[in-house]
Amino acid sequence: MKVHLKNNVYWLGKIDWELKTFHGDDYSINNGSSQNAYLIQEEKTVLVDTVWSPHKNEFMENLAKEIDLDELDAIIVQHGEVDHSGSLVELMKRRPDLPIYCTANGVKSLVGQFHHPEWNYNVVKTGDTFDVGNGKALVFVEMPMLHWPDSMASYLTEDNILFSNDAFGQHFAVGELFNDKADQCTLFEEAIKYYANILTPFAPIAKRKLQEVIGMNLTIDMIAPSHGVIWRDNPVQIIEKYVEWSDSYQEDQITIVYDTMWDGTKKLAHRLAQDIAKLSPDTVVKIYNISHTDKNDIMTEVFKSRAIAVGSPTMGNDILSSVAGWLYFLKELKMKNKKAAVFGCYGWSGESNKILREKLTEAGFEVVEPEVRVNWNPLPENLEEMNSIAQALV
Repeated sequence: MKVHLKNNVYWLGKIDWELKTFHGDDYSINNGSSQNAYLIQEEKTVLVDTVWSPHKNEFMENLAKEIDLDELDAIIVQHGEVDHSGSLVELMKRRPDLPIYCTANGVKSLVGQFHHPEWNYNVVKTGDTFDVGNGKALVFVEMPMLHWPDSMASYLTEDNILFSNDAFGQHFAVGELFNDKADQCTLFEEAIKYYANILTPFAPIAKRKLQEVIGMNLTIDMIAPSHGVIWRDNPVQIIEKYVEWSDSYQEDQITIVYDTMWDGTKKLAHRLAQDIAKLSPDTVVKIYNISHTDKNDIMTEVFKSRAIAVGSPTMGNDILSSVAGWLYFLKELKMKNKKAAVFGCYGWSGESNKILREKLTEAGFEVVEPEVRVNWNPLPENLEEMNSIAQALV
C-alpha cells in the first residue's frame, strides 16, 4: 500500500510493529519501527531506497501493484546498509538493467554485500542532479559518516522534500506516518535515543554537514527519513534539534551507572543520588543498574547528562564484565565535555576504581579526583564519603 505524501510523491515502506532489536541485537526497539521507501511518479518514475530483506516479498508485491516495473526509470540507493537495500537483489532480478544512483562508496558497499559488480551503477556526488521531469529534479547531497561512508540525502526541487536517509529518523512505528500524528513525547524520546546511540560518534561531522545543508538555503516543506515519522509539521524543528545535539550536548542531569555483587556498590550509588539531590535540587538525578536496564536507554540518559558516576566492585582484579562491556560501548560513542566520577566496593585487592578511571578517561570524560573505595560492605562513614563525589560533580 502506498501513502500519498505530496503531489506525485508516495511512501511505500514497511511499518514493523513487532521489531524488538536492530543492528543484530545491538540496538533496542521499544516502540516498533519502520523502513521507509519512497516512490516519485513524475515524467520519470523513481524509487528512493527499498526495505529490509525479511519484508522484500511484501515490498515487491506492493511495488508491482502500484507501477509496471518495466516503467521504473531509476532507483536511488542513499545508503547500502541492508535495512535500506535489502530488497534490491529481488528488484534487480526483475530489472537487471535498472540504473542505480549512489555515491562511490555506495558502489563499494553494494558490491561488497551483494556481489553484483555488473549492475548499472551511476556514481553521484554533492550537487549532482537527476531530472525527474515536469520541472523537478533530485539534488544529491553526500552525508559521509551519517552514519556510513556511503550515506547521502536527496532533495526534490519544487516539492521541497528532503529524503534524508538515516539523518532525522527514529525507530518508532507510527501508523499515520507523520510527525503531527505521533505522540510528541515518545517521538522526541526516540529521536534523541537514535541520535545518542547511532550518530553521537560522528557529532563533529554532523555539525559541519548540518551547517553545509543550512548554507544551501533549501526550502524544506517535508523531511522524509528512512525510519520513523515523516516530518511535515515544522520539519525544520528536527534539524534544529540535531544542531543542538551535535554541539557537546548536555542538560542539567547527572546519571549514576553501576553494577553490584552483594549490594555494597548499590548502596554507594543510591547514597550518591541522595547527596546530589540535596546539593542541587534542580538537577535531574537518575540511577541505572547496568545488568537490569537496556544499555541503549542508559546511554541516552548519559548523552543528556553533564556528568556521570560509574560504580563497580572489584572482581578477579578487575571490574565486573557487565560494566566493562558497557564502558567499551561508551568509548565507542566519543561523547564530549562531560565529567565523571568512580566508586566501588572490594573484598581483597580493590583495583576497580583505578580501572574505571582509566576507561572513563579513554572514553573522553574528565574524571574528578574524589572517589570512594570501600573495603567490604559500606559503613555509615563510608556512605558519608559519597558527598565528596557529589560536590565534585555538582
